[in-house]
Amino acid sequence: MLVVQKFGGTSVGTLERIRTVAERVLARQRSGDRVVVVVSAMAGETNRLIELANALHAIAHAQHAAHNGDPGPDSKGWVAPLKRDDAGFERELSQLMSTGEKVSAALVSMAIQDLGGASVSLVGHQLGVTTQGSYTNARIVSIDAERIHALLDAGTIVVCAGFQGLDEAGDVTTLGRGGSDTSAVALAAAIVADECEILTDVDGVYTSDPRVVPSARKLDRITHEEMLELASLGSKVLQIRAVEFAMKFNVPVHVRHSQHLREGTRIVPETPNMEAVLVAGVALDRDEAKVTLTNCPDVPGTIASLFTVLGERGIIVDMIIQNASRDGKTDVTFTVPQDELQRTTEAIGELELVCAPGVTLLTDAQIAKISIVGVGMRTHAGVAAKAFSVLAHEGVNIQMVSTSEIKVSVVVEEKYGELALRALHDGFGLGTP
Repeated sequence: MLVVQKFGGTSVGTLERIRTVAERVLARQRSGDRVVVVVSAMAGETNRLIELANALHAIAHAQHAAHNGDPGPDSKGWVAPLKRDDAGFERELSQLMSTGEKVSAALVSMAIQDLGGASVSLVGHQLGVTTQGSYTNARIVSIDAERIHALLDAGTIVVCAGFQGLDEAGDVTTLGRGGSDTSAVALAAAIVADECEILTDVDGVYTSDPRVVPSARKLDRITHEEMLELASLGSKVLQIRAVEFAMKFNVPVHVRHSQHLREGTRIVPETPNMEAVLVAGVALDRDEAKVTLTNCPDVPGTIASLFTVLGERGIIVDMIIQNASRDGKTDVTFTVPQDELQRTTEAIGELELVCAPGVTLLTDAQIAKISIVGVGMRTHAGVAAKAFSVLAHEGVNIQMVSTSEIKVSVVVEEKYGELALRALHDGFGLGTP
């Protein structure tokens, strides 16, 4: 059996845990399997590196403020203002952040060798991981698996630095937060692995967040589509792009705990009997904000201009509701990530639309989005009606509703978020039997 095992930052957070990882990996190989390991940076390391870059940047800005003189050749101590989105800065930030995974990979490989195993650590360019896109949020285009297969055929455990690759210009790129999950699943697809294990600090995928819903239970199986929805709704178990890779290339994924050998949750293609389960999970997202524009001119192009300016700034819009026209006016409400609210309002402020008579911009960061997810919704009616009834019984008012083939999402006041989550979880019978 050919298996990819991915270990997260907490799993390699100390030398003792690295030793435990090495023991587990070596035991898997000695049981007869061929093993490729993907590692994240040690817990907290990526944040530390980003903080270093931010601190250096702050010093430069402080110097610029203190010596705000003529930038000519005779100026002493003048520092040009820096832009955080400069390609040069992003390139160096990617170089810096990629070192965390390199350290983890080398240490895990050393630990395997100390235990008598044959092991080699490889970083992104040695793995042939080709990417495109921005330096710090790149996407994997291809992986050259030839070297990995040659090492595996020689009986060597291959330890890979996750989260990184090389663009067509030969520069180091990183894959964004959670990118080591994506690295692992992409590598599993490239080498045609029998399974990709995501070993983390949780037992698997739960019907809801067990820290908020004590009755939440671990799922034995969940479909790619359901996992993709839950990941997009804030579930931290698996990164969205990793699920997309698994779904596209039909990679069997097993999410399980790194500190014991019990079965976790298997992410699998949909099968007919899985539709018998109406709802697989309920998720709570506190990180969105609501934006409303009232009394907009109800003419072609109004809404297009609004969302074009947001798209040009890379602001991701989630739920959108436009009210029916009345007296030539319309209202539009949508949600954006909470940390993008200021940029959103600034972008809207540049539009001529906000200068139209009667147009008002309203924002609300005190909201929560609760979503119920399940492939069974395709073949069962009345899911939304039941959800609304459950919330009404608890006295929770719904501000917005959005539906898809396998999801129903509602926006409520933030203070009711956890109540609504528990009510819907119990209302659909997801609790521990």
